[in-house]
Amino acid sequence: MFRTGVQAEIGRTEETGVEVVGEAADVDQAVTVITATRPEVVLLDVHLPGGGGVEVLRRCAPLMAAAESPVRFLALSVSDAAEDVIGVIRGGARGYVTKTITGADLVDSVFRVQEGDAVFSPRLAGFVLDAFASTDAPPVDEDLDRLTQREREVLRLIARGYAYKEIAKQLFISVKTVESHVSAVLRKLQLSNRHELTRWATARRLV
Repeated sequence: MFRTGVQAEIGRTEETGVEVVGEAADVDQAVTVITATRPEVVLLDVHLPGGGGVEVLRRCAPLMAAAESPVRFLALSVSDAAEDVIGVIRGGARGYVTKTITGADLVDSVFRVQEGDAVFSPRLAGFVLDAFASTDAPPVDEDLDRLTQREREVLRLIARGYAYKEIAKQLFISVKTVESHVSAVLRKLQLSNRHELTRWATARRLV
C-alpha cells in the first residue's frame, strides 16, 4: 500500500518530471530490478524484507561506483534510529528521509540526489553530521556490520529469550527461515550456540 501511494504521488511524470521505472517487494527483487533498469535514483526502504536496505546497497555497490551514469540511492524509512541512518549512509546512500515527508519534498529530494547532493530530513541532518564528525562518535562495529538487517532482528529476539516459533510468528517468516538466520549469525560471529550469542548481544547493549 505504501509503495502504491509513493508511486501515485511522485510518478505523475508530466507534473513531477519523475518516471518510475520499477518497484520491488524485497531485497532480491530490488537488486534484480535495479540491475535491469539502471535508474538514476533508487528510493530505498531501509527495512526492506530479505536483508534490509544495507544489503541492497552492498549488492549494488558496482552500480554506485560506475564511472558513467552511477545509480544513486535515497533511503526512505519510518525509522530515525542511529544504526539505521548511519548503516545506510556508510553503505553508500546519498540521503535519508523519513516517511513523514511530503510528496513535493520527496520529488525535490530525488532530483537533488540525482544531481549529486546529499539530502536529509531536517531532524537527521545535524545528527548525521555529529555522528560522522564527532571524535566521540561510537566506533564502527565490524562484527555487527556483517549481519543483514533481518539477521540483526533475529539476533535481538534470540537474545531476549524468544523461541524459534515465537520469532517466526513475530517476523512473519517460517521456523526454518529463523533457523537459517540463526545459523548464519552464529557463523558470521564465530559463536557456537544461542547462549554465547545472548552474551555477545548483551555486551553490545543490543537486547
